[in-house]
Amino acid sequence: MRLGMIGAGFISKFHTLALTQVRGCAVTGIYSPAGAEALQELVQSKRVGTPRIYSSITELANNVDVLAIFVPNPARVSTMEEIAEAVKAGSELSGVICEKPLGRNVTEARRLVELAAEAGLKTAYYENQLFMKPLKSQMQQLELVQNRMGPLSLVRSSEEHAGPHNAWFWDPVQQGGGVLSDMGCHCIAVGWYALTPNGKPLTFLKPESVSADVGLLKWGRPEFRQRLLTRFGIDYAETPAEDFATGIITYRNPETDQLVKAQFTNSWMFEKQGLRIFADGMGPGYAFEINTLLSPLSIFIGDEAAETILDTESSLEKATASRGLLTIQPNEADLYGYTDENLETFAAFEEGRDGMLPWTYGLEITRLVMAAYMSAEKKMTLDLTDPAVEEELEKYVPAIARGEGASQLF
Repeated sequence: MRLGMIGAGFISKFHTLALTQVRGCAVTGIYSPAGAEALQELVQSKRVGTPRIYSSITELANNVDVLAIFVPNPARVSTMEEIAEAVKAGSELSGVICEKPLGRNVTEARRLVELAAEAGLKTAYYENQLFMKPLKSQMQQLELVQNRMGPLSLVRSSEEHAGPHNAWFWDPVQQGGGVLSDMGCHCIAVGWYALTPNGKPLTFLKPESVSADVGLLKWGRPEFRQRLLTRFGIDYAETPAEDFATGIITYRNPETDQLVKAQFTNSWMFEKQGLRIFADGMGPGYAFEINTLLSPLSIFIGDEAAETILDTESSLEKATASRGLLTIQPNEADLYGYTDENLETFAAFEEGRDGMLPWTYGLEITRLVMAAYMSAEKKMTLDLTDPAVEEELEKYVPAIARGEGASQLF
């Protein structure tokens, strides 16, 4: 299948690495206002395609089978509008991919779902952590135990690192919030997925309530605010975003009436080796634990030798050190689920179906992220079964995402 990438930033490059392990597709087209040539060179060097750079989304859509929306969050809706128009004009796409989050709020996410439906396109929402081999393996290993003893009743999931690469991620208006918008979608999805009994649909468990809290614990300090201002031109004294978020979502099993809980924690203030994805779960008589900072390989680099190392991320995504005892993950794209995510998606589109995670699922994850923001903003536990809350979430934009988070965070 011929894949066209819209956007040429960090996530496009990460997916390019993942595609070196995927058969049956090639990157044949790129559209991006910036960085297209560098992405083209990377794709060719990794031998996953010989892409042409196109001058518009419409032109790209007319020359590929699948489009991947890898643009920054504020451009998602306009990008999909142009794709939908291209399909109406005759473009014969098999499907469309959107990297998380589906939208900066429920309104945007719902708009993408509607546009895809109107264009008759199959969809895949890219939430890589649900495809992580450790997560899948624990589900397979514990299947018989769960069938006998009952499903998990508590899952805790966290993703933490020292902060994003690009300026727009730090801008709460552009990004749609802070770390909760950026990474909370991962951990909320992992909790919901891992708690779901074997064989049941993705949204089988019904969200009952959410209680969340956010804070600005590191990047609100004067010296760190100055770093952001100097490096990215982002002023957290005026328009801050949260660098820490945590919460608990309670779900109800509609068949047994059992309540189960998923805890999520995210931060941009993690000061250890680099990116850490951690999850554990507890069931009656069994448990699991995932920690991506545990690796079969570790190395040590002393101060003198470290002078020869220029790239701190040569060992691990978001690494902040090039010396000392380092954790090495030789295949991060596979570890984090990107490889299997692409394998499943292209198989689905070839078969004429949605990916395992359709955009309608991405919409529900966006709703839960917004519910967490609303809970933190109102300083209360939200009843997700209340029709009034459901209605409010449809139009809700967090104060932080409106650039008005200073009174909440300071």
